[in-house]
Amino acid sequence: MAIEARLVGGRVLLPSGFEDGPLCLAEGQIVADGTRDVDLSGYDILPGIVDAHGDGFERHMAPRRGALRERDAGMVAVAGELAACGITTAVLAQFWSWEGGLRGPEFAREVFESVALTAPTVPVDLRLQLRLETHCLDRFAEAEAAIEAFGIGYVVFNDHLPHDRLAEGKKPPRLTGQALKSQRNPEDYFRLLLDLHARGPQVPAALDGLCARLAAQGVLMGSHDDHSPADRAAWRARGVHVSEFPETFEAARAARAEGEAVILGAPNVVRGASHAGNASAQEMIAEGLCDALASDYHYPSPARAAWRCVELGLLDESKAWELVSSGPAKLLGLDDRGTLEPGKRADLIVMDRETRRIVATIAGGQVAHMSGAVAERFFAR
Repeated sequence: MAIEARLVGGRVLLPSGFEDGPLCLAEGQIVADGTRDVDLSGYDILPGIVDAHGDGFERHMAPRRGALRERDAGMVAVAGELAACGITTAVLAQFWSWEGGLRGPEFAREVFESVALTAPTVPVDLRLQLRLETHCLDRFAEAEAAIEAFGIGYVVFNDHLPHDRLAEGKKPPRLTGQALKSQRNPEDYFRLLLDLHARGPQVPAALDGLCARLAAQGVLMGSHDDHSPADRAAWRARGVHVSEFPETFEAARAARAEGEAVILGAPNVVRGASHAGNASAQEMIAEGLCDALASDYHYPSPARAAWRCVELGLLDESKAWELVSSGPAKLLGLDDRGTLEPGKRADLIVMDRETRRIVATIAGGQVAHMSGAVAERFFAR
């Protein structure tokens, strides 16, 4: 049941900045007026976080590799963690890759089926992204079928082959560990990598056809880890207009010059640097090269990254929060959320003003998370 309330006493974050309430909720939406007052003095009310790319769900669905799978119960736990982190819309980014294991098509189907079962039962809006390895040519047809069967509206293209090493016939670092993760013999795994690399000349034409078909279906498409303006131009020609986690300033600037969306990793902002040694997200934000911050592998990071931007003086509060709310909502085509305006979905978080701890999350007007003293405010008679 959706909450009907008039939230008073708290500050409400609008595009213009914090303003005094009230904020009214009814029938799962933000409305112009309400009847039952809830006193949120001392708290701030912010738009719910829209996470455009996150794979932190893996630890819940496969908590011990090769020993325990918790498919549906794991996805319920994912929804709980998302809500506790203030995420009201979550795009779960699942690989469809030759790498196998948690990145293989078989596990991908488990994720897709679990989301289909769980999403109607939880307040957080769970959505899917298929991350397709560009050289996984033999599984393209299956991937397309899965996209259609599960209504997946967002596809991102990756290429994780170590081409430089393979071109020299050399084994890449950590090959044995990666092979064992995918339950393959290391020598067989190396031969697979060499074969995939050798099929490189077939990839562009296959991608051209696939992207044309997905574009005709209205599927949003992105490229992962763009390294250069040439990379971005090649993807742009295929109708792929989102640049996820560009590795260099040059790639991000090329996307920005064409009005394309740029997604950066929130953990990169929190850390102050990329864990892989790529361009600093903080510096990209300072240059205006970011439309959205995504959780990547760590669900608490979007909220923390937004406040980190404020602490560093990169952005004011409303502009920083836009990177985790209205910015990602816009690039995903979700115009019904991202800001606290009448007519929008009642997706919001309540944050302790002193500690910035998220104490309540409401998604689609329903309680998704609530902790501590704030619950007394909502349920007082």
